[in-house]
Amino acid sequence: MSLSISPLFSSSSGNCTYVGTERTGLIVDAGLAGNKVEGALQNIGKRPGELSGILITHEHTDHIRGVGVLSRKYDLPVYANAKTWEAMQAKVGEISLKNTRVIDRTEFYIGDICVAPVPIHHDAADPTGFAFFGAGRKVGVMTDTGHITRDMLDAMEGAAIVLLESNHDIELLKNGRYPYYLKKRILSGKGHLSNEAAGAAAGELAKRGVRGILLGHLSRENNRKLLAYETVFAALKSEGIEPGRDLALGTTRKSHVTGFYTLK
Repeated sequence: MSLSISPLFSSSSGNCTYVGTERTGLIVDAGLAGNKVEGALQNIGKRPGELSGILITHEHTDHIRGVGVLSRKYDLPVYANAKTWEAMQAKVGEISLKNTRVIDRTEFYIGDICVAPVPIHHDAADPTGFAFFGAGRKVGVMTDTGHITRDMLDAMEGAAIVLLESNHDIELLKNGRYPYYLKKRILSGKGHLSNEAAGAAAGELAKRGVRGILLGHLSRENNRKLLAYETVFAALKSEGIEPGRDLALGTTRKSHVTGFYTLK
């Protein structure tokens, strides 16, 4: 048995991540059009109709754009907490009652995968990250958060791979063309993680036994893949953590499948 993770898309324009075992397949968010999510799943050899469910982190459009279409077309359960359901209901359209799954902060199973919701800090109704346990391994998704807490780090302890937000470079954001109110929102404690904050978080995760970090949700306007990677790389080195030896470090692709990582 094995546990796999594959970021299908990861950016400010749309987010979707596959997590699965041989028996259970899930996606976290579906922030692009349904046909794009279908195509990405097919690229990793998965059929949308064989999924066991869609988990929702929060109600922003770049995380839920394709949810309603996919649920209705393939009869897929959608899992979200009560406040997120309330906030996204009008955006996703009608979801059948049997596929409306309301979760809380308690761990639960979908097939042979244990799902642990992890509260995060974002300007949404009740945003959450997720830790997944299956086949004796653990992976995590922790994006769209303005800051990192000890509880969040502890929830990811021992994970083989964590998809961690590295949204923006602070100077690029400050000097960019975004209006002031949007810059202020992104930089706030309920906005998005900077590269520097991601570097600090990556160091703490490494100390908690995390062995792989994928930097995700990079801003198209205010970040660059190499810049994000180099900033986090330097932060890890400053903590005595050697990327490539102590921890694998990579960046996700914004509009294409990043890779398919299988943990046995």
